[in-house]
Amino acid sequence: MPDLSPTTFKPILLKLVKTPHDIAPADIELALEHVVTPAAALPEQVGAFLTGLALARVELREDLVVAAASFIYSRAVPAVIHGADTDFVVDIVGTGGDGHNTFNVSTTAAVVAAGAGARVIKHGSRASTSSSGSADLLQALGCIFTPPRARAPRPIPAVPFAFILAPHYHPALAALAPARRALPFRTLFNVLGPLLNPARPRGMLLGVAEPALAPPFAAALRAAGVQRALVVCGAEGLDEISCAGDTHAWELGADGAVHARMLHPRDFGLPAHPLADVRGASPEENAAAFRALLTSGADVPAHLTPVLDFVLINAAALLVVEGRAADFKEGVRLAREAITSGSAWRALEAFREAGIKEAAEAAAEARA
Repeated sequence: MPDLSPTTFKPILLKLVKTPHDIAPADIELALEHVVTPAAALPEQVGAFLTGLALARVELREDLVVAAASFIYSRAVPAVIHGADTDFVVDIVGTGGDGHNTFNVSTTAAVVAAGAGARVIKHGSRASTSSSGSADLLQALGCIFTPPRARAPRPIPAVPFAFILAPHYHPALAALAPARRALPFRTLFNVLGPLLNPARPRGMLLGVAEPALAPPFAAALRAAGVQRALVVCGAEGLDEISCAGDTHAWELGADGAVHARMLHPRDFGLPAHPLADVRGASPEENAAAFRALLTSGADVPAHLTPVLDFVLINAAALLVVEGRAADFKEGVRLAREAITSGSAWRALEAFREAGIKEAAEAAAEARA
């Protein structure tokens, strides 16, 4: 590759502005190479690049989504997953940006599915557009995230539920962070996170905030080697399966075909609840609700019934993707059993204890 500099970045930026329809995957890869190479791009150029991506809506093009995700994957810190060849690892995650600020349903559903027997390795970060991101909630519950070592990375804990903090594994995204924070709008890199799990899950429940994102993201999951997936968008523009009514869904099967369908709480044997009843709050308040949901057995407080059903719907769908449940109603039954038996809470405790142990080992290594 020739030497990269702000001068060699200019033709890509010009193409992105003048003829965005001509942008090819190679252009995205070369632009990102400039961004991550020291002194190869001026801060102003990085801002222009992100703005051009937003105006061109490149996130709607499968080939460009795949190119960006593949580049960032290639620069990621490797994740060591014991049993990755034999376990059907799954993830549940949303792109964010739906503006509804709901309870941390995907994180809670991930823990519940793990309590039902699935192996879940969730990839997430701190809040960007909501009051409480997945990492914020888990931290409020006492979980610790230790950065991986550059050499000989520690294996991801072999527990039913584990969590990967995205910034620890994606240095390429760190180069974009200052410009992203300075911009008042979302870009491709705000929605790319669900495609970047270093654990490379074989099954995914992925929520998007607008239906137009679903087909390219389903195709990108297929290109990344995901074997079964459900890409969903609530009719309200929710990046989860909605508890309030209809949800648009695109099912990626083992044969690689994608089939569109509609979902509704009645498909899960559950009533609908307005989104106002499942609003999120601070990480501490969401953690208190999480704890009440998973430690009350069959006596979950009545005011949390809408949140419980919201969690059951999404956990059930993940269990169907994972293959443990034959249909959504069986998934609800398995998810409810995981909650009432306490196995979901034990899955969270196992991850928390593994994180405390890993942090202590890292501290001991640092002192050695």
